[in-house]
Amino acid sequence: MSKQLLSTNGESLGEITLSDKVFGVEPNMHVMHLALRRQLDNARQGSASAKTRAEVSGGGRKPWRQKGTGRARAGSNRSPLFVGGGVIFGPKPRSYSFSMPQKARQLALRSALSSRNEQVIVVKDFSGINEAKTKLMANALNSLNAKGKVLIIADTNAAENKFLGLAGRNLPYVKIILPSNINVKDLLEADSIVMTEAAVNEITERLQ
Repeated sequence: MSKQLLSTNGESLGEITLSDKVFGVEPNMHVMHLALRRQLDNARQGSASAKTRAEVSGGGRKPWRQKGTGRARAGSNRSPLFVGGGVIFGPKPRSYSFSMPQKARQLALRSALSSRNEQVIVVKDFSGINEAKTKLMANALNSLNAKGKVLIIADTNAAENKFLGLAGRNLPYVKIILPSNINVKDLLEADSIVMTEAAVNEITERLQ
């Protein structure tokens, strides 16, 4: 399949062919779901912690005598039955992360790219943004008709894109990532996906 190759002014510079093996596969919803769940779970801190009755300070003395008071017998006021006592089966620090085979992760990325193929906009590069000015970035996105939440996939270390990061960082609806950092969550959340020609080639080489 082919797409228009645009400049940051929205002018057509020809066409670019997108690989059907990366941008034209039948999306596998199950694998995409697993990849998204893995990404969200791996981001969890898992630091919640509650103290058991053994860890709560105090409670060494028996609160009242065993018999004769009319109250239920008690051996410690740090029992889970008391206010200020321990917690039964409370959370403890743990890892929520789980792994996926590399081929499954690649299939998830191909599925996500294919499912968002209509929203992909390909630009030659961002050399048109020659100053670190937010206005230049906003004008470029308007020219490209990139609306809503915009995901930009480009190598910000390349000379032609050197002002991209500085020009785009103050726009709250813009997220810029490297081609090596593409992920299912960002691809599915974005309303518009802008890629440079170099990024398309790098992603294709990696996922084919």
